[in-house]
Amino acid sequence: MSEHVKKPDWLKIRLRGNEQFTRTKSIVKNHCLHTICTSGKCPNMGECWSRGTATFMIAGDICTRSCRFCNTLTGKPLPLDSKEPANVAESIRLMQLKHAVITSVDRDDLPDLGAQHWADTIRKIKEVNPETTVEVLIPDFQGHLDLVDKVIEAAPEIISHNMETVRRISPEVRSAAKYDISLSVLKHIAERGVVTKTGIMVGLGETVEEVYELMDDVKAVGVSVLTIGQYLQPSRKNIPVKEYITPEQFDIYKTVALEKGFKHVESAPLVRSSYHAEKHV
Repeated sequence: MSEHVKKPDWLKIRLRGNEQFTRTKSIVKNHCLHTICTSGKCPNMGECWSRGTATFMIAGDICTRSCRFCNTLTGKPLPLDSKEPANVAESIRLMQLKHAVITSVDRDDLPDLGAQHWADTIRKIKEVNPETTVEVLIPDFQGHLDLVDKVIEAAPEIISHNMETVRRISPEVRSAAKYDISLSVLKHIAERGVVTKTGIMVGLGETVEEVYELMDDVKAVGVSVLTIGQYLQPSRKNIPVKEYITPEQFDIYKTVALEKGFKHVESAPLVRSSYHAEKHV
């Protein structure tokens, strides 16, 4: 049994709530939408919802994979909701979002792994909200680049796919995704001329050198936006935290990443993939 690592003071979260928070919550609930904010127990939900931003999670809330870091439900997903693209688009309109972020569960149960639903959602958002920029955080589609092309052709402004962790630890925390397949997906996106983004968690037992190696790997395939945040164990069934990385080390990671040529870097204990995403366009 692993020893519990005490959470440091810099990770204490001040909950926020205002009229905008309540409005955002109501819109999400009334349109029967899922958000990664709630399913992933994101520590920034109060801040983001109070700003009127949320990351919508499409294709249901049950994932076909069981990654050890993730709190999303695992099992047999329900059929896709044909009304979801319109509901997401209308919610974005009501929130008056200038930048919308969309993610999804993995749908390995579907013939096209959910790619067409992704494309339909992006196109509907743009139809209803022509002034809104769209960022998508996509699964690996099992490395099928023709399915990645369906997302690219729907023309989101930013496409993100998370590496999650360094090469050595990847097999321990990701149930199906492979480090090199994720690199190939990112490379394909960048080669198509789309702003390409990835995110990682630290505190899983990686070394500083391994983080730098990951930076080199993703920079080499064309990634220009990088997020680095502290892994927080969402429940007892998830993999435990090995180490809490200091704010000073996060600052060092940001400095090094910028020196390596990344155009935009978010690096801090509470940073998540979509944190301050509007800055990345």
